[in-house]
Amino acid sequence: MRDITGRNITERVARDDLGLAVPVPALVRRVVSLVPSLTETVASLDPGLLVGATAWCTHPPDLAISRIGGTKNPDVATITALRPDVVLANEEENREPDLDALRAAGLPVWITKIRDLPAALRSLRRMIMLACRRPAPAWLDAAALAWGHPVTVARAAVVPIWRRPWMVVGSDTFAGDLLARLGVTNLYGEHPDRYPRMSLDELRAVGADLVVLPDEPYRFSASDGPEAFGGTPTALVSGRHLTWYGPSLVEAPAVLRRQLDAARVRA
Repeated sequence: MRDITGRNITERVARDDLGLAVPVPALVRRVVSLVPSLTETVASLDPGLLVGATAWCTHPPDLAISRIGGTKNPDVATITALRPDVVLANEEENREPDLDALRAAGLPVWITKIRDLPAALRSLRRMIMLACRRPAPAWLDAAALAWGHPVTVARAAVVPIWRRPWMVVGSDTFAGDLLARLGVTNLYGEHPDRYPRMSLDELRAVGADLVVLPDEPYRFSASDGPEAFGGTPTALVSGRHLTWYGPSLVEAPAVLRRQLDAARVRA
């Protein structure tokens, strides 16, 4: 059954990763995603399912849908006008006031919470099956298998994600968990903050034998970042493969191992 606006009103209440009840229609045909990883995930199921996504949702690259602002500043009016059956969000990426505004507009909002690989695979499976009403895709099992190989090489690293000011990956993060599975110990993995600000002098003095520089959220590159760390080897890595949870997880171990192994001292 659909209401006068065309939205499906036959609902089944399910609970998202925060335990919040979400009245998702029994038949989901229109999805808005506020997170790049979730956009790529939904597109892998059925590209026609997505009607809106953020300007930061770059994969798949040929996705032709409405853009609804950013992860931190979604356009609530535009999203509402798209009449989505469900809006997909993440408790770290998106702001609670924006999600409250979407709920106030009468839209079901499904929130994911992902801090490590097992949680990612569980969360995505639940989101796909309960919030999108689709069968679990084969790539979920392929991702679990791809990450199942033990790594014995041990490296101690700092992982900057921003400069001016310098910020690094701290405790309880998805990126930190993936690096640990690749034999990289995050030297700030026990810091009380998830993304602490540190001075460059502190980063240089911590005793890292590797600096991991992803190309997002800050776009570190061969000419922007490695020069700050003198004689310490630096690895330029794909931010999508280090921080996104979705189909990219299948190829992420191989991509990141190759990039980590290519670490070198840069002038």
